[in-house]
Amino acid sequence: MTYWHALLLAIVEGITEFLPVSSTGHMIIASALLGIPTTAFTKLYLVVIQFGAILSVLAVYWKRFFQSVDFYLKLLVAFLPIVVVGLLLKKHIDALLESVTTVAVMLLVGGIVLLFIDRWFPQEEPNEGGHPVTTPNWREAFTIGLFQCIAVVPGVSRSAATIIGGLTQKLTRRAAAEFAFFLAMPTMAAAAAKDLYDYYKVTKAQGLDLAHTFTAVEVKQLILGNVVAFVVALLAIRLFVGFVTKYGFRAFGIYRIIVGGLLLIMLGLGINLQLV
Repeated sequence: MTYWHALLLAIVEGITEFLPVSSTGHMIIASALLGIPTTAFTKLYLVVIQFGAILSVLAVYWKRFFQSVDFYLKLLVAFLPIVVVGLLLKKHIDALLESVTTVAVMLLVGGIVLLFIDRWFPQEEPNEGGHPVTTPNWREAFTIGLFQCIAVVPGVSRSAATIIGGLTQKLTRRAAAEFAFFLAMPTMAAAAAKDLYDYYKVTKAQGLDLAHTFTAVEVKQLILGNVVAFVVALLAIRLFVGFVTKYGFRAFGIYRIIVGGLLLIMLGLGINLQLV
C-alpha cells in the first residue's frame, strides 16, 4: 500500500464513518478499485484509521462527555452486545471483509430500508408524555446496542443500524444520530485495539519484537490515515446532523441503491472487483 492509497482510504473513511452508507463497505470498494493488495497490514489499516474518525466526536461534543456517570453506564450497556457478537463471530466477520459482493448486496438492501425510514419514523416522534425523546433509558440503550450488532456485516453501516435502533426507541433524528456517534467511540476503539493486539501476536510469532511490529513506512501511514480521517470526519459530522435533521434519510437510501446496484451490475458483467 502506498501513501497515496493510505490518503484516499482515510478520506473515504472520514466522509463515510458517520453517514448511513457503510464506511467499511466503501473502504473495501475503494481498496478493490485501487487494486490494493489484501495483506495483514491493509486489513489492520482499514480498522485502525476509524479510531481517528471517532476522535472527531470527542472534538465536536467534548462538553457532552462531562456528564453524569449515568451517561457512561448507558454507553456501556449499549456497547456490550457488539463485544459478545464480535468475539464470537470474528473469524466470520474477517472473511466477509474480503467480499465486495456482500458489500454490494447490503448497500442495496440497506438503501431500500432507508427509503422508508422517514415514513416509518416521523420527525420528532413524541413519547407518552408528549415530548420528543432525546435521551435513551437503560432498556432503549441496550436495544440500540443490539441494532449495532447488525453492522458486523460489511455494507450494513454501523451508523445506519444504530440510528435506526434509536428511532425505533422514539429518539429524535438528532438524538439518534448523536447517540450513534457516542457509541462509535468505545466500539471502534475496542475494534482497533483488538486488531492491533492480534496483529502484534502474529508478528511476535514470527520472531519480531514490539519495536519491529511495524515498518517505518507503516507507522507513517497509520499516523497519516488517522489524522486525515479525523479532520475529514470533523466536517462530515457537522454537515450530517444538520442535513438528516432537516431532510431525513431518503437521499442516503437512493445513494446506497445506486452504488449497490452498479456494483452488482459490474460483478455480473464479470468485472473483477474482488480484493487481491
